[in-house]
Amino acid sequence: MPRWGSETVAHDPAAQNGTALNGGSAANAAQAQAQGEVLIRARGVNVAFGAKKILENLSLDVRRGEILGFVGPSGAGKSVLLRTILGLNPKQGGKIEVFGIDYHQASEREKLSVERRWGVLFQQGALFSALTVAENIEVPMREYLDLSPKLMRELTRLKIDLVGLAPDAADKYPSELSGGMIKRAALARALALDPEIVFLDEPTSGLDPIGAADFDQLIMTLRDTLGLSVYMVTHDLDSLFQACDRIAVLGDRKVLIEGPLSTMLQSDHPWVRSYFHGKRARTVVTDHGTAAQPMPSDGAA
Repeated sequence: MPRWGSETVAHDPAAQNGTALNGGSAANAAQAQAQGEVLIRARGVNVAFGAKKILENLSLDVRRGEILGFVGPSGAGKSVLLRTILGLNPKQGGKIEVFGIDYHQASEREKLSVERRWGVLFQQGALFSALTVAENIEVPMREYLDLSPKLMRELTRLKIDLVGLAPDAADKYPSELSGGMIKRAALARALALDPEIVFLDEPTSGLDPIGAADFDQLIMTLRDTLGLSVYMVTHDLDSLFQACDRIAVLGDRKVLIEGPLSTMLQSDHPWVRSYFHGKRARTVVTDHGTAAQPMPSDGAA
């Protein structure tokens, strides 16, 4: 079971560092061939707290190289599913495979191998308040790797630069950081082990519009340059419109609908229509070039 919170971010510096890390065009070609591979496969998942059912017969795939946006009404169980995938919540039925391994039934050795391949950004960052940014980023390195202090410092500096933080942020404590800096520091920690997939729980919550847009751009840059896959729990319509390749909607304890933005815009489901055509929805252009105008709705997103 994961023993530390980690986060992940994408920004302009990644565009420079990522090219070298990706190995150029050969790696890009290999990545393109891997597109569509299922990294996370959930089938018939049931989760309950006491007598209260949260998820029931839920199925979902997360594919390599995609940014998946996971949305739904508040309290529907979006974060519960994320924590269940990570092994932090027990499930009462169904199966969840991560990298082809049934994590909930795996041996400790298998769990460790899976945990080294993912990074997590929890809500509000979840940085350790008594540790500096650099020390927070080093936590997963100390737990999972056998590195010299010098190498850890060098890798930490790389991660800080990768997420667009200034070098002097390394010695700051979380209480000295702005909301946006906390998100980026948490993301740097999520990237500490060079994961294949990152889980983001409301990553733009609490950020101003400019900061949120920058964070979305960072995520897309990291995906493109490092070959990351991203599972993003979000309420942010701008993130869904700008960053997500595919969207899954949670409701009635299961996935109601999944697909690209165009599928969401064409759906007749009352909540989906309210969310993507409601008062807070902005004008977007679908893949077919048709503008979808916000429409008055009784439901709130």
